[in-house]
Amino acid sequence: MALTGSVFAVALAAGGWLAQTGGIIASAEAAGSDTLVIARDMDLDSLDPARAFCDTCQIYISSVYQRLVDLAPDNKTIVPALATKWEINADQTQFTFHLDPKATFSDGSPVEAKDVKWSWLRLKHMKSGPSFMMDGVTAIETPDAHTVVVKLDAPNSEFLGVLTAPYTGVTNSDVAMQHGANDSDKADSTDTAESWFLQNSAGGGPFVLESYRPNDELRLKRNDNYWGKKAAVGEIVIKQTKDAVSQAQMLESGAADIAMQIDPDTAKNISSGDVVIKTVPSFNFVYVAVSPGAKNLPVKLTPKVREAIGYAIDYEGTINLTLGGDGNLQPAPIPNGFPGTDNLPMPVHDVAKAEALLKEAGVADGFTLDAYFPNINVYGVDLSTMMQKVQQDLSKVKIKLNLNPVTFSVWREHINGDGIPVTAVFYAPDYYGSGQYVQYFAMMKGTAWSKRAGAANDPSVLNPKEGDLLAKALAASGDKRDGYFHEIALEIIKDRVIIPVVSPQLVLAYRKNVEGVRYSACCNLPTAELSLK
Repeated sequence: MALTGSVFAVALAAGGWLAQTGGIIASAEAAGSDTLVIARDMDLDSLDPARAFCDTCQIYISSVYQRLVDLAPDNKTIVPALATKWEINADQTQFTFHLDPKATFSDGSPVEAKDVKWSWLRLKHMKSGPSFMMDGVTAIETPDAHTVVVKLDAPNSEFLGVLTAPYTGVTNSDVAMQHGANDSDKADSTDTAESWFLQNSAGGGPFVLESYRPNDELRLKRNDNYWGKKAAVGEIVIKQTKDAVSQAQMLESGAADIAMQIDPDTAKNISSGDVVIKTVPSFNFVYVAVSPGAKNLPVKLTPKVREAIGYAIDYEGTINLTLGGDGNLQPAPIPNGFPGTDNLPMPVHDVAKAEALLKEAGVADGFTLDAYFPNINVYGVDLSTMMQKVQQDLSKVKIKLNLNPVTFSVWREHINGDGIPVTAVFYAPDYYGSGQYVQYFAMMKGTAWSKRAGAANDPSVLNPKEGDLLAKALAASGDKRDGYFHEIALEIIKDRVIIPVVSPQLVLAYRKNVEGVRYSACCNLPTAELSLK
C-alpha cells in the first residue's frame, strides 16, 4: 500500500535537495537515452514474488513475472496473457486455462503448467501477505504441459480477477528450486530463496532484475528473450526519493522521467513546460473506523451512535482541506467503479441528524473517545490534518476526540490488540474485484475488521446478511453478481464501522517525452507500456 511523501508548503532549498538526490544521477538523459528513471518512495518489503506485498512490489513483480491473465487499460476487462483462453464451470468452482505454447522464461526455457502449479502452491504455502489469493484452492491439476485446471472449495466468480494480481505471476520453478525455493506445505519455514531473489529474478515478463540497492535504487533491464512484444525502453531505474517535493524537483530538472507520488498541492507548483501533469480518479481511499467492541468505551457505540458519527463528518470540507478538492466522495469501502458500486447513496454531512440520533441513543450530552492513527501522508492526505478536521466536526455534536498520532508499527499493535475506539487508515486494491473488500471490511465472523471492531466482545456488531450475500455473489456472474455486491455494499454502509472519507485523485506526473504512463488497478504502473520519444 503506497505511502506518499509529506506535503511541504515551500520547496526545499536547492542545496538541501541536491544533498538528497545529487550524486546519485545527474539527469535521466545522462543515464542513457534508453533508460527511464522513476522517482518513488519505495516501500519494498521483498523481491520474492511469493513474499512481497506492497505498491512498489506490484510494479516490480508485474514487470518481471507474467500472469495467466491481465487487466486491460479500462481497469475492469480481463484479457489473455500467458493463457490464451480459459473455461469456467457452471458453479464457478473449476477454472481451466490453456497456456500459450510460445511462452518462455527469460532464460529461454518454456513456461509450462508445472511452473504455474508450483508458483501458486508456493504462494499459498508461504503464508505471507498475498497468500490469501490462493485461499479456497483445493487442487491444481496439470493434465499436459499447457493445461492448468484449478479446483476451488466453493464458488468464486472473482477468481479470474484475483489472477490479475502480480503476486500470482509465474516463476521458473526449475531455477528457483536450485536456489532454495520450494512449494511444500511447510514452505513458510523451509524455503530459503528470499535472499537469492534480492539479486536475481526467475520470471518470463518483459523485464528482468538487474540490481537492487535498498534505500537507493531498483534497476530493471529489458528481457531481450521476451516471447511477446519487447519493452520499448532498455532499462528502468526506480530511484528512492522520499517526499513529493524532491520528486517534483527531480522531474523538473530532468533527473527523473516519472514522479509517482506527487500530491495535488505539489503538482500546482510545477511550472516546467517539459512536465505533463494529469489528475485521474483512483481506486484508493482513506477511511475512519470505529470499534464498538473496544475495551473501556465510555458509552456503547450502538448503530445509532455510529450513524451519528457518520453524519457529523464534513466530507466535502475534509476533501477541500486535505486535497484542495482533488478527491471524490465514496459511499462504501469498495472503490467507486468496482462491481456493485453504481448508484450507491453518497455520504451526507448533517449535523442536525447526528444530534437527533445521539439524543435517541441517550448520549446527547456527549462523550470522549480516543483516536489512534498512523502519522503518515498517504495519497496526498495527511492523516493528522484529516483527523484534526474530524475532531472539529465531531465536537459540534459534543463528541470529543483525543487524537494520538503514532508510527505505523505502533498503530498495528494497537489495532490488533484490544481495539481502537476510533482510527483512520487507507486501502488500495490488490486486484480488480469487490470480494477482497467484503472479506476485509464486512462484519462477518473472521474478517480483519470484524476482529478490530471487537466482535469477540460485542457479537452484535456482526451482520449475518453479508456472509449470505457474499456466497451468492461469488456463485453468480455478470449483472447478477454485481447486484449482490450492491446489496452487500448497502449493508456495510449501514454497519457504520467503516466510514470512507475520501478517494483521492491520483496525479500522473512525467516529462513530455514519456509515453504510456497510466494508472492500473492491478499493477500501479504498467512498465511494459512505457516508451521514450
